[in-house]
Amino acid sequence: MKRLPSRQTIHSLASGSHPIAVVAERTGLTQDVLRVWERRYGAVKPKRGANGQRVYTNADLERLRLLHAATRAGRSISQIAQLSSKALTAMVGDDAAARAELTTVATESTDVAPMIDAALSLTRSLHGVELDDHLRRAAATLGFPEFLARVAVPLLRRVGDEWHAGRLTPAQEHLASSVVHDIFVERMRAFSPRTDSPRVLIATPAGERHAIGAALVGAAAAVEGWSVIYLGADLPAAEIANAAIARRVSVVALSVVYVENRERVLGEVRELRSLLPKDIALFVGGSGAPSLARQLSGSGVRVTEKVAELYEELGRARVS
Repeated sequence: MKRLPSRQTIHSLASGSHPIAVVAERTGLTQDVLRVWERRYGAVKPKRGANGQRVYTNADLERLRLLHAATRAGRSISQIAQLSSKALTAMVGDDAAARAELTTVATESTDVAPMIDAALSLTRSLHGVELDDHLRRAAATLGFPEFLARVAVPLLRRVGDEWHAGRLTPAQEHLASSVVHDIFVERMRAFSPRTDSPRVLIATPAGERHAIGAALVGAAAAVEGWSVIYLGADLPAAEIANAAIARRVSVVALSVVYVENRERVLGEVRELRSLLPKDIALFVGGSGAPSLARQLSGSGVRVTEKVAELYEELGRARVS
């Protein structure tokens, strides 16, 4: 017979008793760093469990997160290890505010028009490696959120306009989309959200083969702290629903750029809504979404006109 956990064990787990491996995963600090900060600086004083292993409380966990944030801002652990958690919270807040102010000044003073023009020129000449390098340097200069809003989205819009006008070939349009898509996907994977971060699944419905809008939203959501499950393009409703349920996501976001078969897309979205539990929100955004809004009204699907608005919906869901 399987032994049930003791009352003492249940109480211990509920009160926040964490082994060092869990603390390392939740704070982003290595186990070696945690041990050094404890022994050398007395940053926290974990208790010892019955097996002699370190056991950290929720308060220890939060304190270590604050210390990690402060050291990432440039402060020395030796100077801040003995500060109270209240003082650390204020310090981390001040550092974040100062960093945001500096970033705003730097980005507002940066003229992005030459960046976009240069990217379009590299697209025309089919210089994919140079385009990738140019866009990554732009992201490093502006910071990724600003790069998304001020460079990536306007560039993709111009590429689309030029392609529709016949001034870009399909090969040139595909090159630009491919390079930007890869940067977005890499950014999604680069961010390591906390284990308690809300989860969003992002894809495009069956028949929608343009994944760039979905990747954009995924990258932006990752920057804002979502845990992103990105499935890419052209997936049937049942596959999306199964993945969403298996990963226990809070939101499913679909990107619809071109609607070649409206009834098919509507059918996929409606089927997905019927397969998802009611507590999983379903968003549909992108340039093709407005053509679906009237038919989806009252169906429990939130339709947004632009990918940027879909991202804003995710932001509201993140804090609700």
